Amino acid sequence: MSAPPVALEGVAVTVGTTPILRHVDLTVDAGESIGLFGSNGAGKTTLLRVIATLLKPTAGHGRIFGAALDDEDRYAVRTRIGVVGHTPALHPELTLSENLAFVANVAGIDRARVTEVLGAVGLARAADRPAEACSYGMQRRTEFARLLLTEPDLVLLDEPHTALDVDAVDLVARMVHRTLERGGAAVVVSHDRERVAPITDRGVELKAGEIRS
Repeated sequence: MSAPPVALEGVAVTVGTTPILRHVDLTVDAGESIGLFGSNGAGKTTLLRVIATLLKPTAGHGRIFGAALDDEDRYAVRTRIGVVGHTPALHPELTLSENLAFVANVAGIDRARVTEVLGAVGLARAADRPAEACSYGMQRRTEFARLLLTEPDLVLLDEPHTALDVDAVDLVARMVHRTLERGGAAVVVSHDRERVAPITDRGVELKAGEIRS
């Protein structure tokens, strides 16, 4: 049996003397999407960074696709993870097309797909516009185009509906559904339980760095 996309046991993160996460146990199976809820400062974004292998736990054990979070194997699975965070991860001076072409080159993906995915998120006419000249909503759409381009096995979305107009909101659902159909998994951080409910199988509440049932 293959390892689950996410398997955390007793994970804790402390910054200085301040505990951010405490004794987090969380498993996300293949084909599963979970909603991660909690108030500001509950540790949601920190937990997402741990799952993304960007932050090593201070204590506890965790594996992402079987790769231990405290082992160099975690670098090998990063290509299977797609993240949409609060701040779009775009090079501001490059056009939207150039940003995605850079990703395609690194990942060994046919650059011809860049035009396809930009069109899929409604940005075909803005392909040659520098990212810094685009609205925040357009930059968010470009992030989803990147996920369509790379097709990650684990999608981590931090407040994904922020700044998306009505026509673009279905991009979130489409991204999650496409990932699950491929046997992948998704973790969606949100304050809006009702909006996230249709695209998640279950919800997890984070309070003061701990998961509460």
